[in-house]
Formats: sequence, C-alpha cells, structure tokens
Amino acid sequence: MRGSLTVTATGPLTTVQDPDGRPGRADLGVGVSGAADRAALRLANRLVGNDEAAAGLEVTLGGLAFRVATTTLVAVTGAPSPVRIGGCPGDLHRAVVVPAGAEVRLGTPPCGLRSYVAVRGGIAVDPVLGSRATDTVAGLGPPVVGTGHELPLGPPPASPVPAVDVAPGIAGVAALRVVMGPRHDWFADEAVTAFLRTAWTVTDDANRVGFRLDGPELERVPELRGAELPSEGVIRGSVQVPPSGRPTVFLADHPVTGGYPVIGVVLDVDTDRAGQLRPGSAVRFRRVTPPPGT
Repeated sequence: MRGSLTVTATGPLTTVQDPDGRPGRADLGVGVSGAADRAALRLANRLVGNDEAAAGLEVTLGGLAFRVATTTLVAVTGAPSPVRIGGCPGDLHRAVVVPAGAEVRLGTPPCGLRSYVAVRGGIAVDPVLGSRATDTVAGLGPPVVGTGHELPLGPPPASPVPAVDVAPGIAGVAALRVVMGPRHDWFADEAVTAFLRTAWTVTDDANRVGFRLDGPELERVPELRGAELPSEGVIRGSVQVPPSGRPTVFLADHPVTGGYPVIGVVLDVDTDRAGQLRPGSAVRFRRVTPPPGT
C-alpha cells in the first residue's frame, strides 16, 4: 500500500534528492545535481530496505518536521540532527518504526550541515529527466519542500529490511584529497604551496552550488594576471579561483561550465564529506596522485 508524508515545518532548506541525479546531460546544459552527501543518503536507504537510488529528503541545519499517513520505517543519517518521534527522543543511523500520524521532528545538528531522511518506499514524486532530485539552480525536479506539502511514498520494496540495527555515523572531515589541475599552472609556485598548506575557512557564501573559502590570496603567475579564460567544463569537486584569489569548491548543483581557472579537483568520493562543511568550518586540501583512468 502506498503512503504519504505531510510536511509541517521545513527548517532553512529541505529538498527532495536522490543519490545519482542526472548524469551525462552536460551537453544539454543540465548539471548532475542529486544529494550533496550521497553516501549518507545511500546509507539511510539501506537502513529502511530501499534501493540505494531511492529519493529521500536532504535537510539543511535541521528544522524539518513531518507526519506519516501510515505506519512505516524512517532513518535519519548525515549531520547528527536530534530526532523526536511523537514527542519522544528518536535515534540516528538506524531504522525506526514511526506510527501513523506521529510527527517526526529534526533539531539543529551540533556539527555537520545536511541530514538525510529515508522513508521505506522512497519519496515518489514524478521524476524529471530520469531523476527526482531538486536542482536549485536549473529549477528542475520537484520544488523546494514547503510547509503543508504532501509527498507521496512508493510502495514498500519486496526486499526485507536489513538485519543491521544501527549503522555508524559519518566521520568528520580533516582534509579533502585533491588532484592538481587542469589550470594549476596559472598559479605561482608559492600560491600552489599556500593552497595545499592553508587551513581554509568556509565562508557564509555557501549553498548546494558550492562554498567560498577564506584565506590567503592565490596569485597567478605574472604573465597571466588579468588574463581571461574561455568558459570550459567543470565537474563536482572543481576548485575554481576567481580574481579575488580565494577558492570556490563546487558541490552538487554546480554550473556545467566556468570561466575561472581550476587549480585542483577534489576526489569525487570526498565531495560527500565536503557537502557537510558548514560556514566557519576549517578545511585543508591534500594532494594525491590522480586515480588510474582519470
């Protein structure tokens, strides 16, 4: 039997996301989008017995509240938002039975940025270009979740709920692994060294597109100061350096092209952890050798 959930509060930003987004459509000007922390959403789906690719809710800095129409399983992962179910304390990183009509409420997480809610059956809004993800830049997919929205759930999957009762939380970020290029040669050796040795601070200019960093100015080589770079493709994890000299790290809703030089690219697996960095967080980059085939 299909069910639904009704949103009673949203917090700063709640969106419907799936882990995979819309890959392979950059030639149409469509970015991938999808969950900022894909690993956390996949974990939540596994806990309630969904396919890992099912859609769930991405909740920024807590504040989401909703009621379910039928008794179902819910799991919350990612940033450790305090959870209350029917007014009683709930658990993180485990599948919890939520009775019909009970309200699930997420508080503000003490660390991290984005929490993920999976409901057995998945959020079954209509897909757009093969995905249920909300792209906040292109306006594709379902609208940003609002108070009073009723979201349909898919039928419970035939697969049983996994035997695992509790899964570990997501570890904090000490460093993001990065491969250099494709435009690191636009920067002086001292700038490349500063890029890799600085403890950068995430600024308030942060959203699902990416985040700007505060730290030393990364200077270009003298012959390229003031030079223009034709727009070229960028991917999730690209670290662009605008004329200010302070890097910008692209996340899930990044543009498909950019006109500033990319000094390095964060490994794709590490961009999930980057999606949990909130303003004021410190981040370092650790240079690694490009994986085979890249």
